[in-house]
Amino acid sequence: MGRTILAGITVLAVLLSAGGPILAGQDQKQYSLSGMVLSVGASGKSFVVSHDSIPGVMPAMTMQFDVQDPVELKGVTPGALVDFVLLVRGESAHAERIRVRQYTSVEQDPLTARRLKLLRDATRAPAAAATRAVSIGQPVPDFTLLDQARQPVTLSQLRGKVVAVTFIYTSCVLPQFCYRMANQFGALQHRFAAALGRDLVLLTISFDPVRDQPERLAEYASQWNADAGVWHFLTGTTSDVQRVCALFGLDAFPDEGLITHSTRTAIIDRRGVLHASIEGNQFTAAQLGDLVQAALKQPTPRRTR
Repeated sequence: MGRTILAGITVLAVLLSAGGPILAGQDQKQYSLSGMVLSVGASGKSFVVSHDSIPGVMPAMTMQFDVQDPVELKGVTPGALVDFVLLVRGESAHAERIRVRQYTSVEQDPLTARRLKLLRDATRAPAAAATRAVSIGQPVPDFTLLDQARQPVTLSQLRGKVVAVTFIYTSCVLPQFCYRMANQFGALQHRFAAALGRDLVLLTISFDPVRDQPERLAEYASQWNADAGVWHFLTGTTSDVQRVCALFGLDAFPDEGLITHSTRTAIIDRRGVLHASIEGNQFTAAQLGDLVQAALKQPTPRRTR
């Protein structure tokens, strides 16, 4: 699949011996990097990143980086988009000045953002208003919704598989939001064709259940040749959908015939625990695929009798 840690080690070895931007002294070089965190070492002294390329220096790939101070990784979780500096001195290298990039929508003006926050609880059903968003590392509460083939899909029945979740509504007019989210899952369907159904399931949930009935979702899903057995486009009652949106911290409310909404993509691991939760659309399909691949590599939990 490329973009591997092994390739990253090779490139890092080249960096240690090659020239580059000099900071202070002939043996110190600095490279600015950005990417998506795939995992954080248990010791807190390293992390794995699917990073962008450095033109003329190294291609986009997945690489593990060490840190000298574990404090650098405080608040860094799988799925986080980060900017950091790679310092190379002689035969050693480490990352520092790690900054988690907060998502800011350039399309959403401050007034709209404030309205979204104020109307969030006012427009939710009581069950959704009382629901707290799941934190990374916590089990995701069970839910059941209806897919494009009018088949019920229950989260707990997918235990033992990695579940990727995103949110859309079919009437969205901005291609950089809902269409982009669905298109990224289309890339996952292609990349992980062999794992779909057996190890990986895709859930695309509509937050417009009144208009997005199964038949409409089936038509929408056909744009990506989605296999309804492994890539489910889900809908349900308004209260059920709002509760699921609340579980993942997805905000949406009607706005002059359209829906003003946030954007969220989540990865649930084989144990049913939230592995990653990504706000916004400022990541690539390749990075999302690398995150899914990292989750797939985690061991399958033993079933208890």
